Parts: sequence; C-alpha cells; structure tokens
Amino acid sequence: MTTIANCNLLIQAQLMQAALAGSGIKAFIPDELTVQGSGSLYSLAIGGIRLQVEDEDVAAARAVLAALPPPAEPAP
Repeated sequence: MTTIANCNLLIQAQLMQAALAGSGIKAFIPDELTVQGSGSLYSLAIGGIRLQVEDEDVAAARAVLAALPPPAEPAP
C-alpha cells in the first residue's frame, strides 16, 4: 500500500476515494474509524488522514487526483 494523499478532513479523503472508485481504482482510508471516533483534532495530530492505494495503482491514482478540480474555498 502507498499513501497518495493526506487530508485534514475526512470528507476530503472520502471524495477522493469516490473519484478513484469511479475510475476503477480501489482506495483505502486506514485512519477513517480512528478519526470518526476521536474527532478532527486527532487527524491533525497524526499528520492528516491517509488515502492509500495498491502499489501498482499509484501512477493511475495520482493521474485521477491531478485531474480533479481544486477544492472550493469555504464560505465566510
């Protein structure tokens, strides 16, 4: 497994996971349950929420993520 992204928010990791799934790439969020149980401050303490793919899917996964539009700025 290779970590291809670190996210501050679980929803960011889940959106990337969904985009990868739509391209046929299985992605995993190994910190998902930990962050759900302990809150978002914990994700900052561990360096972000990891998004991982199989080693052979790294190049394709990075290409899919690079094609995604940048995240929108939160409303004030």
